[in-house]
Amino acid sequence: MTTRSLFLALRRVLNYKDKQSQVLLFSNKKSNISRSFSSSVLTGECIEESPIPEEKDDLKSRIFRLRLPKRSATNVLEKWVHEGNQITIYELRQISKELRNYRRFKHALEISEWMVAREEFELLDSDYAVRIDLMTKVFGIEAAEHYFEGLPLTAKTCETYTALLHSYAGARLTERAEELFNRIKESKLPFNALIYNEMMTLYMSVGQVEKVPTVVEELKRQNIAPDIFTYNLWISSCAATLGIDEVRRILNEMARASGCNDDWVRYINLANIYVTTSHLVDAKSGPLVEAEKGITQREWITYDFLIILYAGLGNKDKIDQIWKSLRMTKQKMTSRNYICVLSSYLMLGHLKEVEEVIDQWMQSTTPNFDISACNRVLDAFTETVSTAKANDFRMLLIRKNCIPTNESKSD
Repeated sequence: MTTRSLFLALRRVLNYKDKQSQVLLFSNKKSNISRSFSSSVLTGECIEESPIPEEKDDLKSRIFRLRLPKRSATNVLEKWVHEGNQITIYELRQISKELRNYRRFKHALEISEWMVAREEFELLDSDYAVRIDLMTKVFGIEAAEHYFEGLPLTAKTCETYTALLHSYAGARLTERAEELFNRIKESKLPFNALIYNEMMTLYMSVGQVEKVPTVVEELKRQNIAPDIFTYNLWISSCAATLGIDEVRRILNEMARASGCNDDWVRYINLANIYVTTSHLVDAKSGPLVEAEKGITQREWITYDFLIILYAGLGNKDKIDQIWKSLRMTKQKMTSRNYICVLSSYLMLGHLKEVEEVIDQWMQSTTPNFDISACNRVLDAFTETVSTAKANDFRMLLIRKNCIPTNESKSD
């Protein structure tokens, strides 16, 4: 089993939410970056709802009660104004942002269109960029491209160019993305690292990892500072091509770069590379250990990642050490800590240690043993990793008089 498999399982259990799509984990063959751009919102698919009380009556509440994409947010806006109510552009932006968070892209797009149609609103570059992204999701790439080309020259800014490039990258349209990237460089606009990260992400997603260093070279020629995601992508491309020496050079550069000095971030990248390339001897000493020493006891999520990564390396001794050190601290253990180490031992097939963790959890005062969390482990291992390991865990819970239920299905 790979670190990626364990990470996917634990993300289901612990509800990890990546802020950007550039958090990269690799199998031994190639990168597996996925972005989902769907226009199925027009077909009436099930949409996660925001908890808006039925009795509340404001603009946001009315829009969120629409439920189905085919119902019109535009009508709600017009009715609200007809009733004599005021609407600010700030309010519209906030509602649109929440709609996007709940994947209600069609209603968010209607709000965007209504904003553009009202001359009293002064739009920002970000408003146009958001609309390009929404048009991609609702109507597809062609519609977004047509909208971008129709924008006045003053609206063809860093943000709108980046939004269209993001759409191309998400759809893996390499030729169109490269053409737009060249237009961007010719525009002489003051771009930051994000535009280059989009191209790097695209090349990784289509397996053209050899093109990533070229993008980095171009970024440096333009005197643009790499950000943490640039380094993540660059290092990951080296992992895919087994360029360990180059990785060490990049890590040294990162250590000198301001803003990229988080030891645990470098640790995660390096550990994933060693997992990918099977440099297990080097991984047990040297940079990994040094990075670990720079991590404080308070950075709990870092310890979760350490446990996951050592599980990927098959290094049970390190997991034992970290778990022992966590239990010896004065900090209160959390369900997250128990589930993380429990799942790691389960992944490696150490049922005796799994049973010990359950005993420790059941005997602890805070938090109380959480059977619903255990059910989520069962679900995650069944659907993502290993049905056999899930069955072993189920039998262990039964022996502990913690009979699994279907409770996790309703979480």
